Amino acid sequence: MKLSEFRTAVDDEYGAAYGAVLTSDLVLGDVGGRTAEQALKAGVPARDVWVALCRATDVPESRWHGVGRVQPGR
Repeated sequence: MKLSEFRTAVDDEYGAAYGAVLTSDLVLGDVGGRTAEQALKAGVPARDVWVALCRATDVPESRWHGVGRVQPGR
């Protein structure tokens, strides 16, 4: 997942305003007790940050690939 895809997925799932609050304020244990923004700046892959954010906010696993997108092949 590219950073731009992460940003789009956050906006699609949470809305731009709430997504900005979540990524800057919510501390995610799955990425070392950092916010999403801190984790991204520290070099944590965007996909790992996205999954951590989804887990922390109870997004169903079926939407972890990004709202409204075709699930990518494995």
